[in-house]
Amino acid sequence: MTTMTIHQLDEQHFEVSIQASSPTTHRVTVSTEYAAKLTHGKFTTAELIKRSFEFLLARESNTSILRSFDLSVIARYFPEYESEIQR
Repeated sequence: MTTMTIHQLDEQHFEVSIQASSPTTHRVTVSTEYAAKLTHGKFTTAELIKRSFEFLLARESNTSILRSFDLSVIARYFPEYESEIQR
């Protein structure tokens, strides 16, 4: 079973710990503008991070996810990311 813990470091920085067979920790940055574009004010930035990691974990293992990245990078690897995350 995989569990995820999200710790907000400040307005734009988050630490995500994933407890799985091989636990990992990830540092994620998201600009206020990018968060607003994806959430449309319908959910928090922390919820955006959670949904983004759920999106990633549905497509790859936690050990394949970059250890440090800007949230906007996901769309480079998965073009459907932005449209799916806004649903």
